[in-house]
This record gives sequence, C-alpha cells and structure tokens, in this order.
Amino acid sequence: MPHFDVTSFPSQLFWLAASFIALYVLMSKVALPRIGDILAERQRRISDDLDMAERLKAETEAAIATYEKALAEARAAAQAEIARALEANAAEAAARHAEMDAILAAKIADSEARIHAARRQALAEVNGIAADVAAAIVERVADVKADADAVSPVVAAIAKERGL
Repeated sequence: MPHFDVTSFPSQLFWLAASFIALYVLMSKVALPRIGDILAERQRRISDDLDMAERLKAETEAAIATYEKALAEARAAAQAEIARALEANAAEAAARHAEMDAILAAKIADSEARIHAARRQALAEVNGIAADVAAAIVERVADVKADADAVSPVVAAIAKERGL
C-alpha cells in the first residue's frame, strides 16, 4: 500500500493541504455565496408571500365587512318596506271595512224603514179588515146593519189599547 509509505508523506501532506485550500476557496467564494443568495432569495420570497397573504386577508375581511353591512342594510330596508306595505294594507282594509260598514248601515236603515212602512201598512189594513169583520159580526149577531166606517174607531181604540 503506497499511501502508508512514510517516504511519500510530505507529498501527500502537500496535496492534502493544496486540495483543502482549493476546496475551501472554491466553497467560500463560489458555492457558499450562491447557497446564501438562494437562501436569502427564498427568505425574501417567503416574507413577500406572507405580506401578500396578510394584505389579501385584510382585503377579504374588509370585503366581508362591506358585504355584511350591505346585507344588514338590505334586510333593514326590506323590513321597512314590509312594515310599510303591512301598514298600507291595514289602512286600506280599515277604509274598506268602514266603507262596507257605512253601506251596510245604510242598507239596514233602509230595510228597517221599509219594514216599519210595511208594518204600518199591514196594521192599517188589519184595522180595516178588523173593522169589516166586526161589522159583519155585529150584523149577524145583533141583526143590525153596521157600517165598517162606524166600527172603525172602536177597532182602532181596542188596537191602541192592546199596543197593536
């Protein structure tokens, strides 16, 4: 084994030192700066991405807040419109109810007036018929000629006495 030969140690130590120094210079001047640059670029990109993520998050939260505010305003406007419509419908229903009450009251008053007129006419006719019947009864029972006009005041007095 030639590398264990003591006579070749100085040359081996020389090449070891030369290789070590060359590798050290190569690593410190080329490889390590590139690795450092890559790591710095990576760190810069990560921090930029984090900043952009925070900015987008803030924009998203602002958009959500705006949306929720608009939604709340729309709901409030809808509730106000519904309340206004209900109020208008209630007022219209009340007006129609009052109108129908007035129409029905007029019809009821007219019907009552016709009923009273018909009752008065019927009572007048009943009094006339009662006077005719009373005259016929007097004529048959007493065999006296009785006139309906003469019996009429008596029948009217009796009807008044009885509340007819």
